[in-house]
Amino acid sequence: MSSPREALRSRYVRAVMVSGLFSQIGIWIRNLSVLLFVMEQTGGNALAVSMISVAEYAPIFIFSFLGGVFADRWRPRRTVIWCDLLSALSVFAVLASFELGAWPAVFFTTLCSSILSQFAQPSGMKLFKIHVPEDQAQASMSLLQTMISVFMIVGPMLGTVVYQNLGMAAAIAMTGFSFLLSAAAMAFIPPDPEAGSAAKGKTSLWKEMSDGIRYVLSRPVLRLLSISFVAVGLGVGLISPLGIFVVTERLGLSPEYLQWLLIPYGLGEMAGGFLAFGAAGRIPPQRLLVLGLVMNAAGIALMGVSGVLWLAMLAQLIIALFQPAIFIGNHSLVIQNTDVSFIGRVTGIRTPLMTGSMVIMMSLSGVLKEMFPLIVLYSAAALLFIIGTLVVLPLPGTKSETLGADKN
Repeated sequence: MSSPREALRSRYVRAVMVSGLFSQIGIWIRNLSVLLFVMEQTGGNALAVSMISVAEYAPIFIFSFLGGVFADRWRPRRTVIWCDLLSALSVFAVLASFELGAWPAVFFTTLCSSILSQFAQPSGMKLFKIHVPEDQAQASMSLLQTMISVFMIVGPMLGTVVYQNLGMAAAIAMTGFSFLLSAAAMAFIPPDPEAGSAAKGKTSLWKEMSDGIRYVLSRPVLRLLSISFVAVGLGVGLISPLGIFVVTERLGLSPEYLQWLLIPYGLGEMAGGFLAFGAAGRIPPQRLLVLGLVMNAAGIALMGVSGVLWLAMLAQLIIALFQPAIFIGNHSLVIQNTDVSFIGRVTGIRTPLMTGSMVIMMSLSGVLKEMFPLIVLYSAAALLFIIGTLVVLPLPGTKSETLGADKN
């Protein structure tokens, strides 16, 4: 496996990093500006604020699989560029509506970008499969995850500063220009190959969907990864709404102390990205994934039993520190073990599995909180991560093993 430095020599990887930089800038300016603006306009109305999350997550269930199918049908480079261009166009349309006084149109920026992301993300994975050599996949993923981790810290500050100092109209305009620059960066990668999948209208959409499902079920690596991430999604969803109760009940502090748990999480996410960056090329993706899952289980269990602030902060640091390892290990294994003609559908199938399990458990979390103490719920979440770890332990260590299994 190669190092991140060697991966950066790739014209494609450099273009993706530049595109991702502008995309992250646009996303964070949009997310924070929309949140702060809606809270300001509605006086902090909980329903209005929750609609932002609806606009962000609903398209994942509706369009993710469909976007994966079309990612396999369409030329991926062209698809990613058009998605960025259409995102920019939608943002500028919202800006025009905003100037006319129709402020609720700001919800449309999140909704439209989320829909287009369901087509762009699987196409981006397909581009990785086409242009990045297999021995550089993990190093390339570590570069991308490091940048995302940095924006977990920088992004909220950037979005807040832009909104508070320049206002909503300027924030929307900057978001649109960021997406345009993201599209421009992707224009520098090699053109799509002429030959596409069987998609070019020769097979039905329904058949390609069913083929994608059968493909995931027939590949041991993809099947086990999918089962694992359903368990992980359930664990994440179970505890996601409970952080405030850890502060007020377990620690006996006022709700304002929640920010002290967010600080080590943000720092851990960024540090974990850099650690994964350094480890890329030296640790196989399967081991990286298992390490991330085990350490997250330990951090979640520690959070559940913590009775003092410093211990809860340490738990948050551990969780965040090893999350990039989960991301890099998972995506590297998917790229290595998926044929290029199915990469879009595989991505489109797996994304709603984890998100759906998260949302389902989030909806039950409040009810379970009334029935069980926090330590039981956090222990259950840690157990779900352990189950996810046990599921992926039998994963083949090399691609040759997987290909051999596929031929049988």
